[in-house]
Amino acid sequence: MKEKGTQIRLTAGEIAQLWVQYLNDSGSKCVLAYFLEKAEDEEIKPIIEYALGLSTSHIEIIAAILTEEKHVVPYGFKMEEDVDLTAPRLYSDGFVLNYINQMSKVGLTLYGAAVATSVRNDIKTYYMDCLTKTMELYKRSTDLLLSKGLFIRSPSLPNLEKIEFVKKQGFMFDVLGEKRPLIAAEVANLFANLQRNALGVAVLTGFSQVAQDKDVKKFFLKGLEIGNKHITLFRGKLEESKLPVPMGWNSEITNSTAKTFSDKLMMFMTSGLISMSVGYYGTAVSQSPRADLASMYNRLSLEVQLYSEDGANILIKNGWMEQPPMVADRDELIRKQK
Repeated sequence: MKEKGTQIRLTAGEIAQLWVQYLNDSGSKCVLAYFLEKAEDEEIKPIIEYALGLSTSHIEIIAAILTEEKHVVPYGFKMEEDVDLTAPRLYSDGFVLNYINQMSKVGLTLYGAAVATSVRNDIKTYYMDCLTKTMELYKRSTDLLLSKGLFIRSPSLPNLEKIEFVKKQGFMFDVLGEKRPLIAAEVANLFANLQRNALGVAVLTGFSQVAQDKDVKKFFLKGLEIGNKHITLFRGKLEESKLPVPMGWNSEITNSTAKTFSDKLMMFMTSGLISMSVGYYGTAVSQSPRADLASMYNRLSLEVQLYSEDGANILIKNGWMEQPPMVADRDELIRKQK
């Protein structure tokens, strides 16, 4: 792109966002195409089609930008390699709708960050458009979940009747083992993280059924163990405060064991879920003044990061981890001249 006659190069932040988004959307295209192929609910089909259209257009736009800037286009994921559209149904339409709704929330966060890190006008405009269309996807999927009675609302709190100020350190630190009631932000984070883990457990349950490689299957089973453990902890914190907890999604998974997605694609998607968990747990720490909650999130985040390392080792071992753009190794270039 040229601005006022000067060639403006992409910044590291812009390249990073475009590169990661290409991988994400090429993977999403495979998954959404499969969901659409298996969809039976005539109200849910248009939502899947809209999401699939977004991923397809993003891939084309990013490929064009990178090609124009003389950057290699990531290999990503291919329909002919990473999904079998003829495989039996693995997830229910209701689960797919909830999955799209949750992923649209993630998209809003990522595209907001991309707008903030973009400098070039065309890249900023592109991500603002992504943000607008993802807001529409979130609205459509939320409205349909509500109309079908599938939307799970977070707990309500009593009306705040007067302004109060914290008077004791016990607000943040336990006093003789006694804990103050949860504040609204703590409830919201516990509930949202419980929901996200329930979604992740359902995804990994399906993946573990159709995985081909024994190490990959073992990795998914370990993820199920971790996810269920985290759900139990979050549920316990909510139940201590006599708050309702949402149900899981395991009943929305079929008994299919036929190869559906490539192990490479499922590993990539799982790595994405892991990264999101670390980010959301970090947010929860910053918004949870109660010491026991902050300690819990820090402990769980470390566990997830160690799990992530296991996944990275599998990706590298199988040649599935595509190397991201990186700074030139000047020392290596100098050595080559000798």
